[in-house]
Amino acid sequence: MPLAAPIGLMSAMHEELALLLEAMPDEQRVTVAGRDFWQGHWQGRSVVVVLSRIGKVAAATTATALIERFGVQQIVFTGVAGGVGPGVRVGDVVLADSFVQHDMDASPLFPRHEVPLYGRSRFATDPALSRGLAQAAQQVLAQVAAHVGDAAVAEFALHSPRLHTGLIASGDRFVSTTAECRALQQALPEALAVEMEGAAVAQVCADYGVAFAALRTISDRADDDAHADFSRFIRKVASRYSLAMLSAWLQEHVT
Repeated sequence: MPLAAPIGLMSAMHEELALLLEAMPDEQRVTVAGRDFWQGHWQGRSVVVVLSRIGKVAAATTATALIERFGVQQIVFTGVAGGVGPGVRVGDVVLADSFVQHDMDASPLFPRHEVPLYGRSRFATDPALSRGLAQAAQQVLAQVAAHVGDAAVAEFALHSPRLHTGLIASGDRFVSTTAECRALQQALPEALAVEMEGAAVAQVCADYGVAFAALRTISDRADDDAHADFSRFIRKVASRYSLAMLSAWLQEHVT
């Protein structure tokens, strides 16, 4: 019986990657395309863990290497994002059902946001993969203090954090002013969150027929306050969310 293909886990944050590696008892480093990929096992599953790097091109290169070099058939991407949708608060989690590049504009040759020669602007995530991650995320958010501690709950006002599912926008700029956020909301009113990598990975996975899903913890509202305590939030909250959600997913929802 052939061995199951490894699962690719892409981390957007160094802190998150470090926690994942601590959870792997047998990780081995393989360097490809100038990136360190860590092969091993977690929760009894064969995984390859890697830092995505920042921006769409870097993330696309990382995803391509996961598929071509390591043969993954599933990629899960976790990290942080700015919340732009109504009711999306710091400490909430957004599960992508699709991605769009908010800075893609080849008009007048193609409509704004449409990826040239693809005939579409949005790339959907895998429904089955996303369902399992949604259940794992709900489990973690229901007991958030057990995963991040009471001090972090109080410091970041993590009272009744919610899971949202919908469109995430990606682009090669850090949206961190109220004016930029409002412009994005006007251009893409359905977007719940904004980050810098996911749409590129979604496109690569669509090209290869690889299942893709993504969870993003909301670290800020992509406005003039987006820089406040960013690194501390990643360390104290987002990286711990990701570890707990991925662990629960691997334990209970991967066959």
